Amino acid sequence: GPGGPGTGTEITGGNGGDAGMIAPVPAAYFHLPFGENDNMHFGVSLTAPFGFKTDYDKNWVGRYSGVTTDLKAIDLGFAASYDVNPYVSFGASVFVEHLTIELSNALDMGAVVNGAAQQKAAASVLAAGGTAAQAKIAAGQAAQQMALMGFSPGSADGFVTIEGDNNAVGYVLGTTLSPTENTNIAFSYRSKVEHKITGGKANFTVTPETAALLAQTAPGTFIDSSGKATVTLPASLTMSVTHRINDRWTVMGDVSRTAWKTAFDQVTVDFASNQPDNTLGFHYNDTTFGSIGTEYKLSDTITLRGGVAYDESPTSIEHRDVRVPDVTRKWLSLGLGWTPSEKTEFNFGYTHLFTNEPGINVTSATGNVVKGKYDVGGDILAASINYKF
Repeated sequence: GPGGPGTGTEITGGNGGDAGMIAPVPAAYFHLPFGENDNMHFGVSLTAPFGFKTDYDKNWVGRYSGVTTDLKAIDLGFAASYDVNPYVSFGASVFVEHLTIELSNALDMGAVVNGAAQQKAAASVLAAGGTAAQAKIAAGQAAQQMALMGFSPGSADGFVTIEGDNNAVGYVLGTTLSPTENTNIAFSYRSKVEHKITGGKANFTVTPETAALLAQTAPGTFIDSSGKATVTLPASLTMSVTHRINDRWTVMGDVSRTAWKTAFDQVTVDFASNQPDNTLGFHYNDTTFGSIGTEYKLSDTITLRGGVAYDESPTSIEHRDVRVPDVTRKWLSLGLGWTPSEKTEFNFGYTHLFTNEPGINVTSATGNVVKGKYDVGGDILAASINYKF
């Protein structure tokens, strides 16, 4: 259960409601073949490779660890490829990635002000030549005085919202091998992307009484400020295989490895004010994603699809937090393709995600502890249209 910093005080509030929500993930592609026998290709893509969002009720028990978390990465890519011969092709793309991030949480200002008053009282006694025992007594008296004024853990809440955005450049390299007419083996590498956010903003909201006390005990803190941070999105390596068994059956599979560990270990927000740096310790692990599937051509116009996947989470019980209570997922997917003409194709898909209940045990920046379990799950609906000019 939730508790106040170092006191065992229970923090009141609800369970946060449904922190997940419906999130559209749009994508668009343009492909232009050219050259001798169309052996060269140019493409433009608009994709959203990374993103997550959680949004809890503002008065929930874990509010000091997180309320809103919203990260979106949108890529505009330009690609080119060359078919060396019927067996080998190479390709590369460069993309510009726009990252936006918003983080918000409540602030246990009761604990902050109470703790600052205790530290100041103890320091005054020690500076005057008093003993450690006398300093402890003075700190206790200051704590009682602050509590009478309404400043104790779980009270006098404040709120902070941190926002930032940035543009950065990355690249993708790939090759496709076709040892037979019916088999394709592809490899691709996507670079990591480092976003150095320099124009971030932090907006703090505290009560007038809290602001007055902070001006004496911790001037220049918990005030609106600019800030900077570096957010690195990971590199990944993917191998995929497609094999056409006959005119009706095709099987495919892919495996990818994502280097979260070196990219997303922690993110430190450096405030321009006297506010101490805020370090978010994600401590993500590298992950593996694997899938196998098949498609069956029911007729000249209808194709049926199905597949399963294993999607490893980068989080662990030691470091999983309320912002991204992620867990390893197993996918079950079904799909349908409809080709009413040579120029037009419609595709529809449905995926259900099977998960366990992830547990959390985290401590906020103000020392509040949240322990518990999540009921997570998800469904994915997909629809696309391909049109040949």
